[in-house]
Amino acid sequence: MDPSHTLTVTEISARIRAGQLSPLSLVEALLARIDALEPTVKAWVIVDRDGALETARQRAAEAQAGRFKGPLHGVPLGLKDIYHVAGMTTTAGAGAFAHERPVEDAESVARLRGAGAVILGKTTTTEFAYLDPTDTRNPWNPAHTPGGSSSGSAAAVGACMVPLALGSQTVGSTLRPAAYCGAIGFKPTYGRVSCRGVLPLAWSLDHVGIICRSVADAAVTLQVLAGHDPGDPLSAREPVPDYVGALPRAGRPPRLGLLRQFFLERAGAEVAAHLEAIAQALGRAGAGLEELKLPPSFGGIHDAGTRVMQVEAAAFHASRFATHAEQYRPKIRELIEAGLKLSGVEYVAAQRQRRSFREELAPLFERVDALLMPVAGAPAPRGLGSTGDPTFCAPWSFGGLPTIALPSGVAQDGLPLAIQLVSGAFDEPRLLAVARWCEATLGFSAAPPG
Repeated sequence: MDPSHTLTVTEISARIRAGQLSPLSLVEALLARIDALEPTVKAWVIVDRDGALETARQRAAEAQAGRFKGPLHGVPLGLKDIYHVAGMTTTAGAGAFAHERPVEDAESVARLRGAGAVILGKTTTTEFAYLDPTDTRNPWNPAHTPGGSSSGSAAAVGACMVPLALGSQTVGSTLRPAAYCGAIGFKPTYGRVSCRGVLPLAWSLDHVGIICRSVADAAVTLQVLAGHDPGDPLSAREPVPDYVGALPRAGRPPRLGLLRQFFLERAGAEVAAHLEAIAQALGRAGAGLEELKLPPSFGGIHDAGTRVMQVEAAAFHASRFATHAEQYRPKIRELIEAGLKLSGVEYVAAQRQRRSFREELAPLFERVDALLMPVAGAPAPRGLGSTGDPTFCAPWSFGGLPTIALPSGVAQDGLPLAIQLVSGAFDEPRLLAVARWCEATLGFSAAPPG
């Protein structure tokens, strides 16, 4: 039987329900692995050892009695340290001037608890979920960045310290670190999951993100998280479909739209060659492949999204920034200062550009099931001075579209490579079915050393 730290969420759930795995023994094994790897990887802000063990004992007793709280009963997870957890400090990767001690869980955390999950603790984030790096290391090679801003969540899943973690994505903060760390990163449609109780970077752009080890894990986690939250006016009222039930449809080869324009033109030689090889492999397995051209609005989407992010970050931080500006790290400080200089006219124009981009993309998703491109132009950069380039993820975040990163190979330097798939708004069932088919076809099984 596989070591418990290598199990996926769905494997853990099945074994707990079958009486083959105790939630308590699983948490104990993961805590031991954290103890062994954390001095090098540095993925955690706090490990709630006592709280996790207590909850695991409760889940174990319930399982023995045949009572299961939900589809994540006994599944351990980590939370990026911008999620409020009752009684646990939220640091947002910043100094003490920004720390908060919430008295209630974020809506997403409450839903996870309600489904039976066990919270192991808080994972590292770049300061206020922007670009200033953490000390977290890539589990595949500690000399390289794990990406950001969901640095600790990706590193913890990639290092098999935990099978599931929540991140967030405003530009590329879930998919990019997941790709760098050999994990799956999934960002649903904007508004699909409530952001209440998650510290914002930019309200119009922020998404709850899922980092895990299989497409099935992403589907079952979204099933728990999705749905309107009356306490979050930005959460969508769209009906919640059966994401898990969509996966059996993955037997049909998908229609894929290959984006060479911009993405392969800007990717490094190794990533471009890898993406072409993956496309050929998927085509040989039966996928339909069509090279697509991006709409005219694509040319302005990056600037438009950046302006929205600048203004909304400035709006959220304005009061605190007025008295603590010097305590902010350089990149987030620069973002806020830029936002304070922009006018309302510029902000509205940027929001209109975002809407036009999403509307112009819609016809593409009538021709294909998903768009195909790299997650990033190169593997994880060496050194901890940068979290990498989010440019390849940015358009889909700024358009609010669902995206998923799948590990797809290993670069010459031993670091993971990944593909990115994008579908239309609120079409997560189709995206997950495509991703599951690609996952099965590619059969990625490499793991970091140790």
